[in-house]
Amino acid sequence: MSETLPRAGVGARPFAALALALTFALPLVAAPGALRAAEPGADYPTRTIRMVVPFAPGGTTDIFARLLADRVGRALGQQIVVDNKPGAGGNTGTDLVARADPDGYVLVMGTVGTHAINSALYAKMPYDPVKDFAPVAFAAAVPNVLEVNPKTVKATNVKDFIAEAKAAPQPLTVASSGNGTSIHLSAELFKQMTGVPLVHVPYKGSGPAVNDLVGGQVNAMFDNLPSSIGQIRAGALRPLAVTSAERSPALPDVPTVAETVPGFEASSWFALFAPAGTPPAVIARLNAEVAKALEDPAVKQRYAEVGGQMRPMTPAQLGSFVQAEKAKWAKVVEASGAKID
Repeated sequence: MSETLPRAGVGARPFAALALALTFALPLVAAPGALRAAEPGADYPTRTIRMVVPFAPGGTTDIFARLLADRVGRALGQQIVVDNKPGAGGNTGTDLVARADPDGYVLVMGTVGTHAINSALYAKMPYDPVKDFAPVAFAAAVPNVLEVNPKTVKATNVKDFIAEAKAAPQPLTVASSGNGTSIHLSAELFKQMTGVPLVHVPYKGSGPAVNDLVGGQVNAMFDNLPSSIGQIRAGALRPLAVTSAERSPALPDVPTVAETVPGFEASSWFALFAPAGTPPAVIARLNAEVAKALEDPAVKQRYAEVGGQMRPMTPAQLGSFVQAEKAKWAKVVEASGAKID
């Protein structure tokens, strides 16, 4: 006698449930690597990556962004397109990335301004530099350089500059590229740590400020080294010190401010950030490729030419660095009284 199948109803349900369970379980048994392949970021990247530079083309941020975009893009096998989105001290472009999908295909070349200074400087911020971003990799540090007009300032070193400024019948003037910039706040930090009564003269950009410094309309400036190195090498400006913790390879004979004022450090810096929530595998891949790019002899040469300094960091180290920088510059901004609505 032939065996009869259970009728549809209560008796058939356990049998159907078992068949359904096996239907879903068998592919997992047959392909144990399927789950690993589906992990977020495991196949990254599969298309073009966009690197936002929140400043105009040709500036220091743009220089480092394009250099790394080229090298890292080649290593990843995908093009990294640099997209300049200037405005509001870098806030405009940075905010675009904060709101982007956290998939690793939109990054920002952040700076000391966008991720450390602006949150204290601006009354209203469109993004949180810590909560809205995942740290990826440190790109470069660039010292500012304390430079003077050799026709209006006699000092040839920081000690003599402090003495000359304190003894001057009228306060010496110090130019900047604008209120709240790292150039301005380097001068404010110097004033706070030395008691020198410098008068701040803000300009709309580093170019006009340097022009007036060369022309003698102002006495001194703490400019980004790449912006002034040509005038320094031409003898139009006298460098007294760099603001980084170590001497710059671009000006090896110029001391640091810290050699005279212990604890002084005010470098401009640049780092890659992704939107918060970007998969850890993507962050790790990008960090590793940036580290490799920084070992490229051609990259090292270009860094040396513009005074760039390398400080390889893990994403966690970069996150801690940003927190420390935010705390430091918040105090300087508060003491300076600088504020932008």
